[in-house]
Amino acid sequence: MKFFSSRFRIPGSKPAAKGGHRKTISCRATAGRRQRGAVLFIALIVLVAMTLAGIAIMRSVDTTTLIAGNLAFKQGTIQSSDNGVEDGFQWLIANRATLANDNLAKGYYSARPAGSLDWSDPQTWTSAVTVGTDAAGNTVSYLIHRMCTLGAAGYNAANQQCALDAPAAGTPPPPATGDSFTVGAPGFLQDPKVYYRITVRTQGPRNTVSFVQAMVTIAL
Repeated sequence: MKFFSSRFRIPGSKPAAKGGHRKTISCRATAGRRQRGAVLFIALIVLVAMTLAGIAIMRSVDTTTLIAGNLAFKQGTIQSSDNGVEDGFQWLIANRATLANDNLAKGYYSARPAGSLDWSDPQTWTSAVTVGTDAAGNTVSYLIHRMCTLGAAGYNAANQQCALDAPAAGTPPPPATGDSFTVGAPGFLQDPKVYYRITVRTQGPRNTVSFVQAMVTIAL
């Protein structure tokens, strides 16, 4: 019993008399508790790292879903713009006799703008025609500009310059336009066609806005 106590005696301490082995057991238990505390600290660090990784993955998934949703809304507004182009084209056909003059109540300008327009500026759309809102929540509006330099004037007025789709004077029309090309048959010139630009703005959910332009010709 004495040999056991002296072997495990702590330097600088008094020799243990009775129960020296109890002090040794207490030292071993303390060392075990210290080891268990270190493992707990490492486990907490790993848990925090895993939590941060999980949060990062969740945020990445949410961002991807949001981007995909915005692209879908953007595509939906572009598809709805066809309604504005068709409505503007039908208005031009129905009012071809008065296209030499402005009709701001219908979003029509008989001359193209002198400079570039800021289509994102709400002031540009003050005279626009609103077609309506479809089932997807897209609101369609449009403006029409005649591709001529002078407003309130015919396409053939003095100093007027218009974008026309017409053959040169004295040139017969191309085939498949309804004219006869038999031997000796006269060739008839086509009616001049003026170009018109239809600009459509579509406003959809999540503040989605798209702009679509189409060029059409109307025979005079």
